[in-house]
Amino acid sequence: MYNMSKFYTQKGYDLIRNQAKLSSSMEDYLEMISRMQQYNDFVRISQLAHNLNVKPSSASKMVNNLKSLGFVTLEKYGNIKLTNKGIVYGNYLLHRHEILNKFLTFINSSKNELEQVERIEHYFDERTIENIEKFLQKLDI
Repeated sequence: MYNMSKFYTQKGYDLIRNQAKLSSSMEDYLEMISRMQQYNDFVRISQLAHNLNVKPSSASKMVNNLKSLGFVTLEKYGNIKLTNKGIVYGNYLLHRHEILNKFLTFINSSKNELEQVERIEHYFDERTIENIEKFLQKLDI
């Protein structure tokens, strides 16, 4: 039997989760900055906005939020760089994305599950990602 005091609405779970972590939107921005910084020394606000299909003003606001939390630095001309903290968490976000994409492409017999991964990735905890990764390794995927 379930303990009824442990059930929450989706918003309730989000509020509990966000007390200690980044919001889903912040994770999306940090993941994209991490992805882009793999190819360049820095990321420009305009490039980030373009890649996330948002307005530059929205990207700028979110980058400032990430800056205040110590994940990025914002330099002259809108150049964004990851801090050490941002690199570590960003690498985890990229890893989580890759594991979920591998898993979903396997079970759906597809080549890419980008949209579905983007929709669900924020709801998996690290333990679940580790276990999915172990499962895929057992299957040699």
